[in-house]
Amino acid sequence: MLQSKIFVAVCVTFLGKFYKSLQEDKVEMKSDNVEKALLKSCSAAKGKENRFCYYIGATSDAATKMTNEVSKPLSYHVPVDKICEKLKKKDSQICELRYDKQVDLSSVDLKKLKVKDLKKILEEWGESCKGCAEKSDFIRKITELMPKYAPAAASSRTDL
Repeated sequence: MLQSKIFVAVCVTFLGKFYKSLQEDKVEMKSDNVEKALLKSCSAAKGKENRFCYYIGATSDAATKMTNEVSKPLSYHVPVDKICEKLKKKDSQICELRYDKQVDLSSVDLKKLKVKDLKKILEEWGESCKGCAEKSDFIRKITELMPKYAPAAASSRTDL
């Protein structure tokens, strides 16, 4: 059982945040209202969360549509881990989605990271590094943009 908890990290986390936002926005908990809010939430999702939305059919390019498997139970206040367990039976790919481990930008030595990880940091920020050929180019771009995207990390670094 513990192992499946690890596998559903994206599902549980995303649906947990989504359910909390429904409560904060005081959305009437009817299945169609929840589904509309889910589609709206998924349109802004990025990375692994966007992939999760694709799997449940909440993106415009999705091939299948299982949004009712999420919206109906949520409208009855079913716990998100139970919803994810049911989704697991429908599509095992959903359970394989895990968040990448986060890099602590305030303490990490950027020179020791792989280029792939440096690219991922820029991608999370919605930035790209046009014309970057060397690792040092990516590091320069990240340190340049850090005050904008990670101001706390930028202010705590002494090497910038």
